[in-house]
Amino acid sequence: MFITAQAQTDDYSGRIDDLIKTTSPRSFNGVILITQNGKTKYSRAYGYADFEKRTALKPDDNFRIMSNSKQITAVLILREVEKGRIDLQSPVRRYLPYLPQAWADTVTVHQLLNFSAGITDIDQPLSFPPGTDFLYGVTTYSMLGAIVEKVSGQKYIQAANELFHELGMHNSFCYEEDKHNDVIRGYVNSSNGYTLKEHPVQGSGWIDFIPAGGIVSNAKDLNLWDEKLHKGKILTPASYQLMTSYNISSRHVAFGDEKIGYGYGVYVNDKIPASYIGHSGKGLGFASIKVYFPEKDVDMIVLENQFSEDSALHYHFEIKIREIVMNSSLLR
Repeated sequence: MFITAQAQTDDYSGRIDDLIKTTSPRSFNGVILITQNGKTKYSRAYGYADFEKRTALKPDDNFRIMSNSKQITAVLILREVEKGRIDLQSPVRRYLPYLPQAWADTVTVHQLLNFSAGITDIDQPLSFPPGTDFLYGVTTYSMLGAIVEKVSGQKYIQAANELFHELGMHNSFCYEEDKHNDVIRGYVNSSNGYTLKEHPVQGSGWIDFIPAGGIVSNAKDLNLWDEKLHKGKILTPASYQLMTSYNISSRHVAFGDEKIGYGYGVYVNDKIPASYIGHSGKGLGFASIKVYFPEKDVDMIVLENQFSEDSALHYHFEIKIREIVMNSSLLR
């Protein structure tokens, strides 16, 4: 039988296919898209968009991307920097004068972007001197969303949705309560039993959450985002360098045991065996990871509409698929 060169070098598709069919320690339910040089290398939708109706997932289904939203907010900030409206080294009180804590006079926009501010809540003292450590959370990116609104004169939702329109990301938008939102259902997985996770009605609290985790997108749009972001079609080279550089590091379970850098809304790994730029997201019945390998122009997106009740399993498949890609012919 004739075997193509593609089949000879593809040492990842079969392994991913076998992986997502396993049910222990939990089942996979989601969409995977891997591209190289703009060409699809692997695309698969596996499982259900609606467990009650047994509606099969499709590759173009829309998911909540949760904390992957943060890099969109970081880009909106950097585009305002490019317009001269924001100084990254200025204290946040310059843009949000109503903040109650004295730390607003010393914490900079830069420190909000890379989580080195030490902020737990707007009404609380800092956990550490700004710039000396890493503390991940929602509050800092909620503040960044407010800064976007202050300097642009637009609501965050409008600014983000206009950016998606500009980039041709026609399935991406900010989730708004009491509106029709084209997004599949999210579930909590408990021993491979699925319970629907309802969207919490939070009013103004939800609006504040959107810059940190309230965006909806799909694999195709996120791949388009990565294609344009990492190839200079969204930010200037100087802004992109700021976004993907780091002076603070942290561990994240989705990216291994060692500390890696955190830039602006992205984790940055510049160590062997393969450098990458990416982020994860989880919550409200969804989990995701999005990773770009610049040296080989490989993009990997995994979106699941389930959130494991066992926190140790949140990123089980996302980790395994990243490991398969990193050790495959795609990166050699």
